Amino acid sequence: MILQFGLILLFLAIGEFIVWLTGIPVPSSIIGMLLLAASLKSGIVKPRQVEKLSNFLVHNLGFFFVPAGVGLMNCLGLISEQWIPILGAAVGSTIVIISVTGWSHRIVRKTFSHKHIFKQGTEEIEQ
Repeated sequence: MILQFGLILLFLAIGEFIVWLTGIPVPSSIIGMLLLAASLKSGIVKPRQVEKLSNFLVHNLGFFFVPAGVGLMNCLGLISEQWIPILGAAVGSTIVIISVTGWSHRIVRKTFSHKHIFKQGTEEIEQ
């Protein structure tokens, strides 16, 4: 399990190096996670090489939310004073995200649906 931790930490370090080198405003953990996912997909890293630690982290995911919960408890005064703008921002951003996702999905389906070719027996049917 220590080797699995080291492998995941290596991808985090690579992500940190990329952020340091390029200065892009993306968290290094996200870049490291994308690199790990690409490595898993391409076969460079085998799933068994990170499976045990990944399962452990997923099963104990609740512990990672404890600091955020404590932070919220420290800001209860501010939250109670500003609950209307917070609720408005949460509802508004949710509506925008759902709308943009739906519109994007519709555009992608319209754009790419006629380009797929399905084989049926020996003849090809273009849709």
